[in-house]
Amino acid sequence: MTRRSGTAILPLHGGRVPPWLATRMSALGAVITQAIVHHYGRDEFLRRLSHPFWFQAFGAVMGMDWHSSGITTSVIGALKRGLQPLSGELGIYVCGGRGRHSRKTPDELRLLGERVGFDGAKLTRASRLVAKVDSAAVQDGFDLYLHGFFVTDNGKWTVVQQGMNGDNKQARRYHWHSEDLKSFVDEPHSAIDGPVQGEIVNLTDKRAETSRSAQLELLTGLGPDRIVSELSALSDEAPAQALLPHLVMPAHHDVRSSDVFTRRLHGALAAAAERGPVDFPELLLTPGVGARTVRSLAMVAEVVHGAPYRFRDPARFSLAHGGKDRHPYPVPLKVYDETIRVMKSAVQKAGLGRDEEMQALKRLDTQARRLERFAEGPSLQSFIAVERAASPALDGRSVFGWEKDSAGKKAADS
Repeated sequence: MTRRSGTAILPLHGGRVPPWLATRMSALGAVITQAIVHHYGRDEFLRRLSHPFWFQAFGAVMGMDWHSSGITTSVIGALKRGLQPLSGELGIYVCGGRGRHSRKTPDELRLLGERVGFDGAKLTRASRLVAKVDSAAVQDGFDLYLHGFFVTDNGKWTVVQQGMNGDNKQARRYHWHSEDLKSFVDEPHSAIDGPVQGEIVNLTDKRAETSRSAQLELLTGLGPDRIVSELSALSDEAPAQALLPHLVMPAHHDVRSSDVFTRRLHGALAAAAERGPVDFPELLLTPGVGARTVRSLAMVAEVVHGAPYRFRDPARFSLAHGGKDRHPYPVPLKVYDETIRVMKSAVQKAGLGRDEEMQALKRLDTQARRLERFAEGPSLQSFIAVERAASPALDGRSVFGWEKDSAGKKAADS
């Protein structure tokens, strides 16, 4: 996956991830990570994390609010919990987090370096520098409050951090990747997510090299009177910052047709119907869950195998396991748990040299891409309506509670 720059609008959302979802996000996030590492290696996993569109889709497929800033916090937290027991096996470590956890990052990296053997001091410096660049060198009106540092045991890393603008109720996410990084102050970002804010002071831009040098000269060689003089001489006009490709995350919470590439949804549905009986015959024997789980697996498989361009509509991935705030529909816990079970089985067997189930999931993704060119299916609204109707039978749950059937009964506890 290639490095790229981009922006996206991320509405600020409050609240917490409920425990019943947090534990499942940790489990699914960990097993998806294992699948990516199995097929493509640890370096590719770091590249995925540094891609803002994939990161948003990753959070959406795990049942978080598909468009909000909360995906950043919840994904980092889920991976930190889920990968900790697997860190020795995978050689991937997650440090930092939100608020006070972000301030512990240097200590975590130092202790990791002593235990694992990489240069903890060097990585601690990197952590502090990326935080300083995004809080001081890039003055865009967003105050940093989250810093997640992903590092492998050979010292490669990705940083995902986020700032908020409380007045505008918006967030900006910054992605860094150590691959090919030559300078911390000369266009180092893998990507920046967030809303367009008009003029932004960005001293990491290549065009700001002269400015950076001049500032050092002013600070080291000139007195305050000369600085005032130089400031007065500056022109009020400056070249506009070049517009970057960006993904617009809308303010509306419901998932609409404009948010989803419907042909890709139809491809996933068609692939599930075609490959399910061939590759998942035992799963389809599960009453009321099997066929539905294969559809979710098709979207999970795309998160594992999909190319960067396929994540331009992260809302589509919320159709795998719904969302905690009931958008596009409540989280179907029976389906979610079955997805985790199938993925865990595939990863465990692959670790023993039996790759059949992992290859079946890959075929599911390949078939979806083939069929999306001509497959037909329901409208998005019809698809969501069917999912909501089936929600009580699938143990649908949200932060508002269990879904109830027409008789007013809730789904069984799980």
